[in-house]
Amino acid sequence: MTGYSTTLEYLYGLEKSGIVFGLDNIFWILSLIDNPHTFLKTIHIGGTNGKGSVARMSSAILQEAGYTVGCYTSPHLVSFTERITVNDVQISEEETVELTAFIRERVETSDPSRSFTFFDFTTALAFEYFRRRKVDLAVIEVGLGGRLDSTNVILPLVSVITNVDFDHMDYLGGSIHEIAREKAGILKQGVPCVTGAEGEALEVIREAARPKTPLFVLNETFHFRKMADQMISYQGLEKTFSDLRVNLVGDHQLSNCALALCTLELLTRAGFTVTEETIRRALAGVTWPGRLEMVHEKPLILLDAAHNPHGARALASYLRTHHADMRKILVFGVMKDKNFASMLAELAPLADEILLTRPRTDRAALPEELIPFAGNATVTATINEALEKAREMAREDDLIVITGSFYTIGEARTLIDEVF
Repeated sequence: MTGYSTTLEYLYGLEKSGIVFGLDNIFWILSLIDNPHTFLKTIHIGGTNGKGSVARMSSAILQEAGYTVGCYTSPHLVSFTERITVNDVQISEEETVELTAFIRERVETSDPSRSFTFFDFTTALAFEYFRRRKVDLAVIEVGLGGRLDSTNVILPLVSVITNVDFDHMDYLGGSIHEIAREKAGILKQGVPCVTGAEGEALEVIREAARPKTPLFVLNETFHFRKMADQMISYQGLEKTFSDLRVNLVGDHQLSNCALALCTLELLTRAGFTVTEETIRRALAGVTWPGRLEMVHEKPLILLDAAHNPHGARALASYLRTHHADMRKILVFGVMKDKNFASMLAELAPLADEILLTRPRTDRAALPEELIPFAGNATVTATINEALEKAREMAREDDLIVITGSFYTIGEARTLIDEVF
C-alpha cells in the first residue's frame, strides 16, 4: 500500500487546481463511491468566523450525550488528520492512505484526465469515512463561501451561518451584500438555519430564507447574556440555562456558544436527546486548539488563529480586557490575500514589540510588505527565527502573541517546545 507521505504528496498536489468554485466535480467524485453523503445526518456550518468553534461545541455536547459524532473542519494546524475526526479521534494515517487509494482508483478509472481540487477530494474522503464509521451525526464546516463550496452537497438537519464579514474578497465579492449572498447559498428549503449575522448581511440571509427556510436569529429569536468571564445565561427557543461555563476563552466564544445551543435545540426536534447536565459538562470541558490558546508560561505564549479583520478585532478585544498591563510581543505572519492592513491596525497598537514573519507556504505575504502597517517592527525570514527573536526579547512576565494565520500558529506550535 502506498505510504502516508506519498498519499499526502498526491493530496496536496491537487492544490495546483487552486480554488475552483462549483459542485460538478464533488458530485462526480461522490457518484463514483455510491454517494456516501446521502447516508449521513449532518449539521452544516458556514460564516466568516467562529465556524470551527461552533462545530467543536456542538460536537462536544453531542458526544457527551453518547452519540458518535464525525467532524470535518479546515484548515488543520499541524497534521492533515486533524480535519477528519470521530468523537475527537483523528482519522489514522493508515485510514487516510486506504481511503485516498480507494477514491483515487475510481476517479482515475472513470476519467484520468479530469482535474478537481484538494477540497473536492478530501470532502468526499471525509463523507466516505463517516459512512464507514456509521456516525450518528456529522458536523460539516464550510471551506470557503457556501453556495459553491464542496460541502454544499448535503441536505443537513440544521444549517448555521455564524456571521458575515470581509474575507476572501477575491472569491466572494467586495461587499458585505455579495459575501452574505454566497454564505446564504447553504440554505436549503425546509431546513432550519441558525445565524449570528447582523445588519445588511442579516437582511440578505433573511431574504434568501424566505419563504420556506425557518430562520433563527441571535438576539431576535434566541438570546444570551454574559454573566462573567466565560459564563453565560441562555434563553432559547424552548430552553433556558443559567450560568453556563464555557471553557473556550474570549467573549466571541459566548455568542458562538449561543449559536451551538440553538442548533442543539433544533436537533432535538429531529430526535437527538441532550440533557442540561450533558450541556454543562461538555461546555465546561470543551477545547479547541489555536483559539486563544495558552501554550507556554514564563513567558506566556498565546496562539490565536485570527486570520482576517474580524478575528483580529476579537483578539484585540481579548488582549485589552485580559492582558492590558502586560508587555506584549506580537509575532505576525499572514497570507497575501488577506486584508493585513486592517488586521495590523487592530493589533499593532497593543504591541510593545512586533516581529513580522512568514510561514512556509507560497501563499504567505512577505514580511517586508507588512512594514508600512506595523510601525516600528522587526522582520524575520522564518517562524523559527521569529520565535528565537521573541525569546530573546521576552522577560518572564511578558506575553508573546502569535497570530495572523492558521499556517503561522500551526508551524509555531511544532517549534515552541524546541525554542523555549
